[in-house]
Amino acid sequence: MNRVKLGKLAPRHDARTLRLAKYTAALQPPPESCDLTSKITSLGLMLNDQLGDCTCAAIGHIIQAWTAEDGAQVILPDPDILAAYSGACGYVPGNPATDQGGVELDVLNYWRKVGVGGHTIDAYAALQKRPANFWGKLFGASWRHDIATAVYYFGAAYIGVAQDAASWQLVSKRGDGAPGSWGGHAVPILAYDEDGVTVATWGTLMKASWEFIDEYADEAFCCFAKDIVGPDGKSPQGFASTQLETDLNEVTA
Repeated sequence: MNRVKLGKLAPRHDARTLRLAKYTAALQPPPESCDLTSKITSLGLMLNDQLGDCTCAAIGHIIQAWTAEDGAQVILPDPDILAAYSGACGYVPGNPATDQGGVELDVLNYWRKVGVGGHTIDAYAALQKRPANFWGKLFGASWRHDIATAVYYFGAAYIGVAQDAASWQLVSKRGDGAPGSWGGHAVPILAYDEDGVTVATWGTLMKASWEFIDEYADEAFCCFAKDIVGPDGKSPQGFASTQLETDLNEVTA
């Protein structure tokens, strides 16, 4: 594997952040599986082999997945990712001391207000762990329902993990397997099934078990953008974000 870097800093909690559950309670439960990776080609590292810009590289991969699903895949060039890393996270090109990674919430706000490579989001909302009786099985607190909802209805989940370096399967919760033992990484989830999820990371698609995600994910969001809506302003699965956009504008005014 190419040399790679991390770069997601600890979550920044903002009481104003909207919660997905408020806007999706009336939706039908997501299906048992959903895969939005089949049309993606040439993921690319998006500078994450050179810089700790995973929070921005993940945005590039979400845009790529959205546009590929629509039949007109856009692969953002490295300068667009670099501009986002500089604008959202304070990186100064040529100054390694400023390569300190980024906060997902800062990147989301930048994406919404400024845009990344000419692409913006209209709104975003936080996912939550919840006691789960999912697909007929009982679990403890899990990201499963909200992640599946985000991928199926919104085309991706933007998550942060404080992960184990050795595997994307949960092996141990101690030592090298302790949450945060390796560092933070931002990735988009683009597919899920009963066994786990598929993320785009470091130029490739990688499987991660639900147990891994439930143990190591420390934040997760879904985003709504014109890249995935039709002329009626709805996502491919029929979700309209009008109230979500209105509420976000009010709390960030």
